[in-house]
Amino acid sequence: MPNAIVDDLTRDSRRHQWSSGDEVLYSFWRLDGSLGTVHPARVVSDDGDDLLCWVLPDTPIRITTSPDGRSPRQMPLAERFSGPRVPARSTWRGTSTLRLVHENRWSSVWWFFEPSGEFRNWYVNLEIPRGRDEHGVRRVDGVLDVEVMPDGSWSWKDEDELEDALAAGRFSNAELAKLRAEGEDMISLAKDSAFPFDGTYCDARPDPSWPLPALPARLLR
Repeated sequence: MPNAIVDDLTRDSRRHQWSSGDEVLYSFWRLDGSLGTVHPARVVSDDGDDLLCWVLPDTPIRITTSPDGRSPRQMPLAERFSGPRVPARSTWRGTSTLRLVHENRWSSVWWFFEPSGEFRNWYVNLEIPRGRDEHGVRRVDGVLDVEVMPDGSWSWKDEDELEDALAAGRFSNAELAKLRAEGEDMISLAKDSAFPFDGTYCDARPDPSWPLPALPARLLR
């Protein structure tokens, strides 16, 4: 993404703030400015820096596939981060996730819950922040992630994808170093049972009166 666009997003990000129950789009962009996955979400709270939101089961989401309809996980690694992509409609399945998105941090933290509502685990989604717009938060997926279990044990995720992601230009070596450093910082918090790994929000529940958020039709064109 050109630096001028990044600067504009950073300056504009504080202008957008949402209230409980609002719909927002949790959007993953690529550094070339193209749009990838989009998860519509419901806001719990937002202070302009920290957005707490739910992505609920059966929520319609935007993904991108190969022109022949294969999702990234259906492609070999050599193709997963390169080649043409087309938008497609899909659904967030299985579990609800409560997500805390820090405006300027290179990660967000996701609380995964079983269909019964029982807390399952944390997931540190490493991301490059790209500010906000009137629709929601804009992030670049960092590929590398950290999974943290309720007992504090942790593991890196998707390390096998990094070489191909780098080769495809999804991020630079310098950006990967910063993503990994962010992961190390979050691992340190998990080892100390410090927030967000201290039990906060582990008993959270979405408002049962909330309808599922919509996926704007323009995102599939």
